[in-house]
Parts: sequence; structure tokens; C-alpha cells
Amino acid sequence: MFIDTHCHLDFDQYDEDREQVIQRAIKNNIDAIISIGTDIHSSRESVLLSEKFATIYAAVGIHPSDSQDADETMFRQIEEMADEKKVVAIGEIGLDYYRMYAPKDVQEKAFRAQLRLSKKLELPVIIHNRDAHEDVLRIALEEGIDDIGGVFHSFNGSTEFLDEVIRNKFHVSFTGAVTFKNARYENLLERVPVDNLLLETDSPFLAPMPFRGKRNEPGYIKYTAEKIAGVKKMPVEELAQITSANARMLFKLTD
Repeated sequence: MFIDTHCHLDFDQYDEDREQVIQRAIKNNIDAIISIGTDIHSSRESVLLSEKFATIYAAVGIHPSDSQDADETMFRQIEEMADEKKVVAIGEIGLDYYRMYAPKDVQEKAFRAQLRLSKKLELPVIIHNRDAHEDVLRIALEEGIDDIGGVFHSFNGSTEFLDEVIRNKFHVSFTGAVTFKNARYENLLERVPVDNLLLETDSPFLAPMPFRGKRNEPGYIKYTAEKIAGVKKMPVEELAQITSANARMLFKLTD
């Protein structure tokens, strides 16, 4: 029914009960989960998880906050991992001008290198964008990624930026933050076409109400879906069907 297109099941928050978390997700009608890499180690761990569990797929990449030491050797390792059967995307890649763990020029170099890898391998991208709206979209378009496709995960831009992202044929996804009291997502949720929409948890982060402040997990995605469906004035089952079809098409997921 649901597909969680973005979580981090390799993180140590799941070390004590990872298999149970995955089983709970299956019981909560999660048909597929994409575990996302943020560096070489987490990318490799995500690949291993995809090999162990039928419902899990992997994305491999170097997060902008981990790009300080990224070099050609690392990019070759990402390319080698991307050749694994259940790797479905390059990510999580992009720009982060909020935390600034790496200088802008270093982040851009890593971003461009991985966008080019995405194009070479014909794999979609999973884009991290924090306070870098103009640059992240400009660079993606300069590298021709609109021909490959991808998703702006945990979308938090303006309606104008959303329009630009959609106009250039990208998908967007939202986290459990849309369920928070006083969260200002309604305009974005109303505006985004369902054909460009994906669901995600970004587990272990951003758990939806009523679990806010606790560890998130894929099985909680239904709360985000219910909120979005309510704003869209459509049955949650219909939203699940459409967003899952979107995910299967973008990431070429197999049953």
C-alpha cells in the first residue's frame, strides 16, 4: 500500500531492534522501503540491508554535510555500489547552507560529481536541500538531471520554489513534520500535483504526531499520509496508490 521513499535504517538508533522495525513496517502495509546512504559507510550498510530484506531497496551517495573529505576514490566506490541490483538512486546528495559542515564550493563539487554519476548510470537522484533553493535547482538543471528525474526530499521551500521544481519534472516528498501543530504546509500540500508526490518518513528523524520527539520508523508513514490525504480531500488509500505508483516508476522498483 505505502512506500517509504526515504529513511535511514542503517543508523545506530535501530541497532537494538532493526528487524522488528522492518517487520512492523510490513504489518503496517509498507510494501517497500528505500534506505538512504549519506556517506560511504552508510551507503554500504544500506546495500547490505537491501540484500537481506526483500522489501528494502538502497540509495547510495555522499550527503553535503559529509562532503568535506569526498574525493575521486569515494565517488568510484559510490559508482561500484550503485551497480548492485537493488540500488535504485543516487542520494542523499545536494546542498546544506544551514549547517555548513562543508564550504559551499566543496558541497557543490561533490553535488556535481554525483549528479554526473546519476546521469551516467541513469539513476534518479534524491536531493537534500536546506536553505540553498536557488543554487540546488540551478546546479541540477545545469547538469541535465531533469532528463533523469529525482525527488526533493523533505520539501520545505516556498510555493514559488515548489512551482519551479514541479515545472522541471521533479518529484517532492514530505515528512511527518506536516502533522505538527502550527506547521505551515497546507499551501504546499494543496499546490503539489499528486503525480509529483512521494511519501517518506526520513526515519529516525521527524516522527509524526502522536510520536513527535520520539524515534521515527517507516511504520509511522500512515500518519503523514493521512494528513496529506486530508488536505487533498481524497481517501488515504487513493493517495497511497498514486504515490506508490509514482515511486515505482521513478525508482524502477520491482516486486
